[in-house]
Amino acid sequence: MDSPVNFAIMVRTYDTLSQSFKKMSSGMGIVTNHTRFLFPQMVYITRIERFNAAHKLWVDDWSEEQNKAVFGKCSNKNWHGHNYNLHVTVKGMPDPVTGFIIDVKHLSVIIKEQVIDHLDHSNLNLDVDFIPKGMQPTTENLVILIWQRLEAALQDSPCKLHALKLWETETIYAEYYGEK
Repeated sequence: MDSPVNFAIMVRTYDTLSQSFKKMSSGMGIVTNHTRFLFPQMVYITRIERFNAAHKLWVDDWSEEQNKAVFGKCSNKNWHGHNYNLHVTVKGMPDPVTGFIIDVKHLSVIIKEQVIDHLDHSNLNLDVDFIPKGMQPTTENLVILIWQRLEAALQDSPCKLHALKLWETETIYAEYYGEK
């Protein structure tokens, strides 16, 4: 949206819409102010996707007692599962024609291909190739790994990844903004 060509298209669209609206509203006593078309506003939109996965938090070098003391029920040797909710927020300027910062159906496809298809109904400790061996599959670590995948997939998109919120339970979530 920041290229001179895109700006020229936006200005031309503004001029066309402005002239049409002036003709339509003439004689109706309507005061028009279209300056917002010349100065687009940053908009944030969030897509929510869901997946189910099992994991276990465990450090092999520790005793069972130590693992239990640190990780509690999450150290269950027979695993445990969660119904995760992933909130993906992107930001950008609305397209002057479509009004979209991104087609949310396309965003959903990206999220499914990059994240959901890999995580849904998986064992996070064993099945997911982008979780490094030995890394605890905590919500905190997952949200960073998911960010890396989505940021790369959105690289050529008109919008940018703004925030991820990964809900592990109704009372626990991790939030990430790409900060290092």
